[in-house]
This record gives sequence, C-alpha cells and structure tokens, in this order.
Amino acid sequence: MTALGKLFRTTAFKITVVYLCLSAIGAGLVLGRVGWNVKQLIDEQTAQTVNADITGLAEQYQEGGVNQLVQTIQRRIRQPGADLYLLTTHAGEPLVGNIVSLPPGVLDHPGLVETDYLRKGDISAHHRALARIFALQGGFRLLVGHDIEEGVRLRHILAGALVTSLIWLVIIGTIGGLWAARRVLHRVDKINAQAQNIVSSGLSGRLPLAGTGDELDRLVHNLNSMLDRTEVLMTGLKEVSDNLAHDLRTPLTRLRSRAEQALHSAKTAEDYRCALEKVIEESDGLIRVFNALLMIARAEAGTGIDGMVEFDAAGVARDVSELYEPLAEDRGMAFSLDVDSGLTLLGSRELIGQALANLVDNALNYGAPPQPAEGEGDDAKPAQEPMPLFLSAKRHGPFVEISVADRGPGIAAEDRARVLDRFVRLENSRSRPGSGLGLALAAAVARLHNGKLLIEDNEPGLRVTLVLPASARTPPLLAPLMSQTQTGAAA
Repeated sequence: MTALGKLFRTTAFKITVVYLCLSAIGAGLVLGRVGWNVKQLIDEQTAQTVNADITGLAEQYQEGGVNQLVQTIQRRIRQPGADLYLLTTHAGEPLVGNIVSLPPGVLDHPGLVETDYLRKGDISAHHRALARIFALQGGFRLLVGHDIEEGVRLRHILAGALVTSLIWLVIIGTIGGLWAARRVLHRVDKINAQAQNIVSSGLSGRLPLAGTGDELDRLVHNLNSMLDRTEVLMTGLKEVSDNLAHDLRTPLTRLRSRAEQALHSAKTAEDYRCALEKVIEESDGLIRVFNALLMIARAEAGTGIDGMVEFDAAGVARDVSELYEPLAEDRGMAFSLDVDSGLTLLGSRELIGQALANLVDNALNYGAPPQPAEGEGDDAKPAQEPMPLFLSAKRHGPFVEISVADRGPGIAAEDRARVLDRFVRLENSRSRPGSGLGLALAAAVARLHNGKLLIEDNEPGLRVTLVLPASARTPPLLAPLMSQTQTGAAA
C-alpha cells in the first residue's frame, strides 16, 4: 500500500472528511438561508412600494378617469429611474407605459407576479421585475412594477460565494485532514514498530510517549502499565517455577532415596514399616506445599468468591488461639489473646482462618527463644521466662485489624517486601521447617478481601497484621487491590 493510500485509510482522515462534509452542509444551509431571507426582504419592500404606487394611481383614475391616469403615468415614466408602468384596454392594447414586451398571459392574472420584461429604450436585454396587475373599471388593466435585477445579482453573488466557500473548504479541509492523518499515522507507526520489537525481544521494552497528554498518550500509558504488570507476573511465574523446582527437588530426592534404601536394606516387616512411614511423612510435606500453592492460586484468582458469608473475626481468632496455645507452651512461649466483640466481616472464614494460622505458625517457628548451643554445659545461662506471643483482633475505624506479634529476632526492613513472594526464605530461617508459602498465602487472602498485609517492627520482634474492611456489606474484589501499600513479611 502506498503512503498516500495509508493516509486516506487512517481514522483521522476519515473523521476529517466527515467533519468536512458536515461543515459544508452547514455552510450551505446558512448561506442558503441568508439568500432566501434577502430575497424575501427585497420582495416585501418592492411589494410595499408597488402597492403604494397602485393606490395613488387608482385615486387618480377615480378623480379624472382614464385621461388623468394616462397623464399621470406619462409624467412618471419621463422621470429618471422611473418604475415600470403599463395601462392597457380590456383587449390588451397598450395605452401608455414604458414596457415594450411581456411574456404571454401575464396580464391575465391579477395580483403580484415576478416576470421578465423589455423596457423602452433598452430592448436589447430582458430584465426581471416584480409587478402587480390591477383591474380598473371599464376593463382597463394597470401594471405597476419594480425592477429587481439588483436583487437577482445579489442572489447570484451569494450563490457564487457559497460555491467558492465550499471549494476552499474542501481544499483546506483535505489538506488539514492529510496533515492530521500523517501526524497521527507517524505516531501510530512508531507505536506499532515498538510493539513488534516487544513481541520479538521480550517484555522489557515500552511503547513511546509523545508527552502531549492526548488520548494516544493516555492509551500508551495504560498499555505500558499493562506491560509492567504482565512483566511482573511473568517474572513471578518464572521465579515460582525455579523455586518450585529447587525446593521440591530435595524432598523428592530424599523420598526416592528412602524408598530405594528400604528396597535394598530392609529385611523385616518392621524395617519396611519404618521406611513406609518416612515415605508417607515426606509425601505429606509435598502435599502440604502443593495445597498451599493451590490455595494461593485460588485466592489470587478470586475462586470461591460466591461462597463468602458474614462471620465473626473474633471467633476465628479464638479458634486459632485454642489450637496453637498448647504448642506455644511446648515451645516455651506464653500465648496471649486480646480480641474485641462484634468484629463482623464478609468473606471466607476458612481462608482467613488459614491465613491467621499461618501467621501464628510463623511466629512459633521464628519467634521462639533460641536454644542453647551444644557444649555450653554448666556455663549455660539460667532458664528465662517464657517469651510472649500476642494475638489480637481490634476494630480501627472502618477496618478490622488481626495482629500476631512476637519478641523474636524480627526481619530487616529491606527484606519485608520480598518475603511475600512464594518460596522466599531468609538465610536465618533455612535451617528451620517451612516452605516459604505461609505469608504469600496470607497476602493473597488479604487482597481477596480488599485488605492488606502489614509488617511492622514490634521493638523487639515482629508484628504481622491482617487489615480487612469491617463493613459487612463491602463486596469483595471491587475495591482497588491494596498491594501497593504492603510491606514485607516473614517467610
């Protein structure tokens, strides 16, 4: 396709043509209306002049008869720039006047009429006049008219102005349309070229912005935002795949090794039983990892949103407290519960309960007091009081805040954002059990309920808070996701 053909096919040129046609129609209607109004005004003024002239001549006829009327007409036609006069008998024979010729039948229709005529002294060309035929007593007919040639010329001038205006409008509109189309096409070609580069080279490129702030810039900005989001998702998918392959390789290898060891070394039924128990234990760990991944995927996709109901968040906190309080005592921690009543939420009780359980489990795993190092013997420090573990559920304005706080080592501020990603585990936690999915699930559940997950310094220790809308009628997934305000959390 040629460059000119591409210009003609652009939306900008088509819109220009449409506006050009509408402008031409509008200009034609305006000028046509002006011409019509001018004609009506001239005809009205001429008719008034003719009627006044006829009234005066009729009075002359009534006073002195035909002779006086003839004398009056003769005096008038001798004056420079005289109007048109013609007096005829009932048979149509002219008695007096300055009209040489009229179209046939004009005198047979009394009233106002627009007609051509030939004037005495100027019989070389036809002129146009607005005349009135008046029947007198005795069968005489009197024609009084006024030349409207100037009005005709004015209408011709207006018609010429209309045609000239339309011609210039088409020329200027076409040139302007081609210029606008070329400008838009140039920007669109640049966007298309960059889009092709992005398709071929990856998601790192971005579409160019012209800086004008027009609709194309707004569209490009939104497309770039979409590319940013897509790149983040693709990067996250790649990292999840890599982490999944890395973190599952060790338990799968251990699972295979134990099965192979049992196959070669087990001799008694008890040996086989022990080997199978270890295999089942490893399998349960793998199943827990996959279940956590599945719950995160469902929460981020909004699956199960139709099953959300109203429930009491305080009851969920109490249930989690009853479940983990004995385990906290075994770990040397004092479990403390502080909840308000009437904390109604609209959402999934199961998902919020699972997210809260993950937070408490993290606090038990990473906020427990450190064990004495081997070899300390008699020099070991005396036993300390149990370290506190706090679980609270409070109402703060339009939100319900469910917090889990400990007095452990906490997490550095620079690590709090990335530990929300899947399979992320800090160096000081790799020696302890876990898969790095607990906080990722809690963050996904918070986003599902239009909430956020906050990570704060407990001075000392760590405080992790689920902030959820307290309104019982807040529809989930309709408010903007609040992930931009999230901070990091422990893995």
